Amino acid sequence: MQVLLASPRGFCAGVNMAIDSLELALKAFGAPIYVYHEIVHNRHVVEHFQERGVVFLEELEEAPTGSTLLFSAHGVSPEVRQKAKERDLRAIDATCPLVTKVHLEAIKYAKEGRTIVLIGHEGHDEVIGTMGEAPEAILLVESPEDVDALEIAHPEHMAYLTQTTLSVDDTSRIIARLRERFPLIAGPTKSDICYATQNRQEAVAKLSADADLTLVLGSQNSSNSQRLAELSKEHGVAAYLIDGPQDLKPEWFEGVETVLVTAGASAPETVVEAVLDYLKEHYDAKIEPRLVREENVSFPLPRELRQLASS
Repeated sequence: MQVLLASPRGFCAGVNMAIDSLELALKAFGAPIYVYHEIVHNRHVVEHFQERGVVFLEELEEAPTGSTLLFSAHGVSPEVRQKAKERDLRAIDATCPLVTKVHLEAIKYAKEGRTIVLIGHEGHDEVIGTMGEAPEAILLVESPEDVDALEIAHPEHMAYLTQTTLSVDDTSRIIARLRERFPLIAGPTKSDICYATQNRQEAVAKLSADADLTLVLGSQNSSNSQRLAELSKEHGVAAYLIDGPQDLKPEWFEGVETVLVTAGASAPETVVEAVLDYLKEHYDAKIEPRLVREENVSFPLPRELRQLASS
């Protein structure tokens, strides 16, 4: 078996920053550290920190008054920040700067009196946080059909934003429909979809043509990982989203000569290596790295942790 190992893959700069922040908080303040929602959407990462005394919360009330709380990479609403302040929590903001960009755009458009159309997945942590910046002004759409159903009182005062981890192609279709229906709609000068999401999708789009099967490392609740599997299928190549080698099924590999392996932006490289080891052991796999685009992006630690990191 030949294995095409996609690059770039795995952790993005925002995930690295969030994980480094949690590591540093554990070192500085000790367990328990509380995190609002999962630090990133990956089972292995979450379980790794749970074993070290990190507690992941869905409700702020679960964090004891005065304890240390870290906001995840997906961002939170102003309401959550205020609640943390009222409970005297030591809050550390590990929101990805690219998510913060979308929040700031939402605030700007709301102040301009625009109706904001947010393209995203209902219930996703990032979407909840963004909508919380201007709940009265934001409408959520997930498809061109949702755009067709919109009824806007003042179409001349509209703007759109997007979740950062969406399918580039799907989002482009929705934006095109928005511009068709609402020609005066404003939008961000630079795409809200993050560089890592775009790069990983580009790699799958280019490399899947040479493969019979695509394996995407990532958890089921990872939006950007889901998109990678969907993209491979759209290119006519079967794909499976897996957490690790324990999810692999022998029947997937019947008649398969070439496998593309990649990983979502929240999947650690250790799970990629575990899958490669499995394929080597069971299928005598030969690994061929395929570089599509270089990545050299890094984000600074949260302000609350920078001094600790330098000391």
